[in-house]
Amino acid sequence: MQKTNEHKGITRAGSIPEDEQDITLRPQYMDEFLGQAVLKENLTVFIRAARERQESLDHLFLIGPPGLGKTTLAQVVARELGVDFKVTSAPALEKPKDLAGILTTVTAKTVFFIDEIHRLKPAIEEMLYIAMEDYELDWIIGQGPSARTIRIPIQPFTLVGATTKAGNVSSPLVSRFGITCRFNFYDTEDIEAIIRRSAGILKTKVEDDAASLLAVSARGTPRVANRLLRRMRDYAQILGSGAITKELVVEGLKRLEIDNLGLERHDREILKIIIERYGGGPVGAETLAISVGESVDTLEDYYEPFLIQAGLLQRTPRGRTVTDLAYTHLNMKQRNAENAPTLF
Repeated sequence: MQKTNEHKGITRAGSIPEDEQDITLRPQYMDEFLGQAVLKENLTVFIRAARERQESLDHLFLIGPPGLGKTTLAQVVARELGVDFKVTSAPALEKPKDLAGILTTVTAKTVFFIDEIHRLKPAIEEMLYIAMEDYELDWIIGQGPSARTIRIPIQPFTLVGATTKAGNVSSPLVSRFGITCRFNFYDTEDIEAIIRRSAGILKTKVEDDAASLLAVSARGTPRVANRLLRRMRDYAQILGSGAITKELVVEGLKRLEIDNLGLERHDREILKIIIERYGGGPVGAETLAISVGESVDTLEDYYEPFLIQAGLLQRTPRGRTVTDLAYTHLNMKQRNAENAPTLF
């Protein structure tokens, strides 16, 4: 995959720097994008209205955990609108001139996608305010007493900002987005449909009960579902007859240390550490992150959302606590008032 040399961190539509197989599995148009039904229905209306008026789509704010399709949806929006697509991430925009270089070269109605928008630097964020509202850039010429500000007009564009931490995005920036889409974890039925679609693209046969079992183990996340599907395809090719069967999925998940709730080994370790070292909680995020050897961001963005969604973990004002379901799932119990756990 080649990046353009115009600006650092910028790629063209269809050139998102991820695993090549992931890109082949990405939906290209809205009718191929499975799940998130309410979000899709509303966005389809907004896109159709913008096309009929021959205007740029209003700025779009995408919120949700990793792997649910935020980047994919941004690409789908650009294709549905029939416009150019540029993408970068907030950490790649180091100075205001980086943003100015991008926005002064965009064509009319371009969809400009910024991933991890909560990590924008204040100076760049302030430049975005005027660009989003007035389609102009404030630029300072000269230094000291002779310095002056000029406004540079830019083409109308659609900013698509994606974040896993909506609470870290400043209120002035959030208020400038006309459309907000919040992603939820996918239903098992939607994940199963995604697995079947991906299997067809990969030219791999997957039996009905095997697809159902994979869907249950995919954490409600398409990225995880596609990753598991590719691993099962490997097992089917080497250990089986080429088709993905339920028996092969059971063996494959066992080898990958993934249980019937979709928990990986590290998920279970997080729960066990809270139980064994901290009496089931509460324990602060920083303390827990150090205990499990992960960064706080990884803990909060990747592991905790699914554990909370599965009803195994709670966030309280005092810290993280495990639920009764966690004790049951791990085959552990509390034997005294101090919540000290012992194995059955």
